[in-house]
Amino acid sequence: MFIASPVKTNFYGVSLVRSPAFPVLPRRLQHRVSLSRQVRAVISREEKAVDQEDEKSKNRSVVYSSSSPAFPWQRSKYTGTKTVMAVVKIRKKMREKLTERLGHQFELLMKAVGQGMLIQLVSEDIDPETGSGRRSLETPVLGLPKARNDPRNLEFTATFTVPTDFGKPGAILVTNLLSSEICLSEIIIRDGSDTILFPGNTWIHSRNDNPDGRIIFRSQPCLPSHTPAGIKELREKDLRSVRGNGKGDRKPHERIYDYDVYNDLGDPRKKDRVRPILGGPEMPYPRRCRSGRPLVSKNPPCESRGKDKEEFYVPRDEEFEDIKRDTFTAGRLKALFHNLVPSIAAALSNLDIPFTCFSDIDKLYKCDIVLRPTEPKDTGLGGFFGSFVDGILNVGETLLKYDTPAVIKSDRFAWLRDNEFGRQALAGVNPVNIELLKELPIRSKLDPAVYGPQESALTEEVIAKEVQHYGMTLEQAFEEKRLFLLDYHDMLLPFVDKINSLKDDPRKTYASRTIFFYSKAGALRPLAIELSLPPTPDNDNKFVYVHGHDATTHWMWKLAKAHVCSNDAGVHQLVNHWLRTHASMEPYIIATNRQLSTMHPVYKLLHPHMRYTLEINARARKSLINGGGIIESCFTPGKYSMELSSAAYKNMWRFDMEGLPADLVRRGMAEEDASEECGVKLVIEDYPYAADGLLIWKAIKNLVESYVKHFYSDPKSIASDFELQAWWDEIKNKGHYDKKDEPWWPKLNTTQDLSEILTNMIWIASGQHAAINFGQYPFGGYVPNRPTLLRKLIPHENDPEYEMFMRNPQYSFLSSLATQLQATKVMAVQETLSTHSADEEYLIDLKENQRRWFQDEEVVKYFSKFSEELEEVEKKINKRNKDKKLKNRTGAGMPPYELLLPTSPHGVTGRGIPNSISI
Repeated sequence: MFIASPVKTNFYGVSLVRSPAFPVLPRRLQHRVSLSRQVRAVISREEKAVDQEDEKSKNRSVVYSSSSPAFPWQRSKYTGTKTVMAVVKIRKKMREKLTERLGHQFELLMKAVGQGMLIQLVSEDIDPETGSGRRSLETPVLGLPKARNDPRNLEFTATFTVPTDFGKPGAILVTNLLSSEICLSEIIIRDGSDTILFPGNTWIHSRNDNPDGRIIFRSQPCLPSHTPAGIKELREKDLRSVRGNGKGDRKPHERIYDYDVYNDLGDPRKKDRVRPILGGPEMPYPRRCRSGRPLVSKNPPCESRGKDKEEFYVPRDEEFEDIKRDTFTAGRLKALFHNLVPSIAAALSNLDIPFTCFSDIDKLYKCDIVLRPTEPKDTGLGGFFGSFVDGILNVGETLLKYDTPAVIKSDRFAWLRDNEFGRQALAGVNPVNIELLKELPIRSKLDPAVYGPQESALTEEVIAKEVQHYGMTLEQAFEEKRLFLLDYHDMLLPFVDKINSLKDDPRKTYASRTIFFYSKAGALRPLAIELSLPPTPDNDNKFVYVHGHDATTHWMWKLAKAHVCSNDAGVHQLVNHWLRTHASMEPYIIATNRQLSTMHPVYKLLHPHMRYTLEINARARKSLINGGGIIESCFTPGKYSMELSSAAYKNMWRFDMEGLPADLVRRGMAEEDASEECGVKLVIEDYPYAADGLLIWKAIKNLVESYVKHFYSDPKSIASDFELQAWWDEIKNKGHYDKKDEPWWPKLNTTQDLSEILTNMIWIASGQHAAINFGQYPFGGYVPNRPTLLRKLIPHENDPEYEMFMRNPQYSFLSSLATQLQATKVMAVQETLSTHSADEEYLIDLKENQRRWFQDEEVVKYFSKFSEELEEVEKKINKRNKDKKLKNRTGAGMPPYELLLPTSPHGVTGRGIPNSISI
């Protein structure tokens, strides 16, 4: 027989200590309990307690002495009681090793006998004797689990008998007695006719790792000023517990959110891995989540990158769930960058040669790639991947096959045409840099003493001559807003000499400007390209390329476009993708967890949009953006990649311009117009990214405005919400510390201020990231369409390679592209980054994800309406993609623009908007 033990509670904190077990009584007084019974709960404090039995035990008779009560709760002054039921849902592990399975069975036994988990109810009402919320004593969770219809969760039930004046439970304290962690899905309390949800979705650490229990609040959101008195102290305590103190090495079980600079990208002990620290006056950058690993050098203070197999720390609840993790560790190897890339690198290292004909590229899709067990070689990818090589290559031959990228699936030659080159500036994977050309001459803002004359070589004469081909004068083109610019000159020119001087992994680049003309037929076509090198005493080194009808000019034009695409790919990956979504979002997530209680309505609104972001960012620091990582190996800026990203943050990043309407107006691609739904009117109506994006933006804005007004009905409540104000202050002054003194930061005084801030954040995490991420393989998987680096400059008549170019221009073009090894690496990464995992949570399903958070029907209606709006958005986009008048969406062999379609199956689909930056 098992005897339930009463538990003593420390009422001045959350540290929970069990009292000694009840003494074994004489047989006539012994209280027998069967294993199938429900939980015995001991209620209130110290000797205030009442007995609890389930329906079966009610029929049992227990004999007590009337003169000498056997149990302390029989002396309780509480005579009125009520029964409260609890259902505790524990998430099962999806995959377990044999030892873990044995451990799991042992854990079930421990839970069955009450040695797995303790729970304690905390009332929203104050206990007048303690001045804190009234609490039950800790209660062991007993009983065999019930699987129900949910294969992912096991249910345990518990029954509390509490005084009738106990009040409404507002929090539950949870202590894990096992030696391993437990994933708590939720606890449901049934108190009479009331059902109260306590959402978990959190890992409960073992008491061996941390003796403090976890605090789980009920689902009903509330502002700090509305917090029930009984749980106000716990609300503050829970926030303090996740902030840490900025010291020590973080442990895997912890939930500590803190800030640090990017001092873990390089390794100063290796000459070729020295990288600057990002974050500070010289190289400003958003802050990352602190991991506290030991320093390997003090000047500069660089953090250790850990052991080869060791993953970077992220707070436990931010880690991938099993299904997501399986996306990186099982299935088709080509979709898994953390073991595919080293396998290919080792197996194809002897094939690291240039493409010599287009059929070499076609074989990547038509023929299987055979990975033969060869001797592993140093690929320069770093140690993180090394542990996978032997295991994969020793298996024998592994066959992989790449899907044909969408850009050439129906038309192999689309990438060659100027119309497609222009279309991708509006409807490709990087449609966020094109801007309206407002005046000539185009002027640089760089120091002329260092970088030469500020005026561009794309003069009025050059542009006017090209515009004439369309039956229009230059003045008419400006008046009708038909000239557009893709300008990477100032961003890249300070890095060109350094990039072109790389010897270990050579690549060549220019600073580029491209001018486009939007024809009356609705096509955006490139007019002229300027490629610049740093000036020399004898030459400004500015080269202009335009269309031509002879063979030589034709091939020169193709090479110039390839260099523009290479620059565009680098800026896309390092600035628009990594910096403006991944890196900028990380401080918002850290501040949200540090300053907003899980009860706070803003926390609950943002929570789905933070999923997996810290984990994917940590993985990127480990193997993508680190010194010698994939980005450096496969993209034009090489070892200067993150320096370029830092320069872009310094010179162009502004929070107030990251929202879609503001960004479009800044680039001249839209004009402010109060009569339009989003307050802007597009200059090019057939701008798929902007047109579809504004539909998504409007739906997000409508949801956020309704939500904010619901919880902040009092105009003064924004300014008086100290958690909210601390959150916004920390984002500015800690998360984006290097930008803290900028005058453009929005104020946070009104509901409109808050709505605009939150709409920006949700847009960045969802629509913006989807638009610039999930098209990477569909557009970049075919190397000639979007080369990520070029290895040669364009030859001129006096150059040694000019003669070879004249004899075989196709070979000159193909040999300028990335090598076969480089191409295969980047294809693998692009495909992985373009993949939706099976457990993806989409924006359109937000109503289902949020329904469990809210018991307020009015709020549930907001999310239902939002999902309905997105369903209509999907219909509109599908209709647009069939409109033959929209030349950037429809045409023979042209893939429709689907990157902002809300729904998607899993896999590489080129569509779908997840809630968060999860890949």
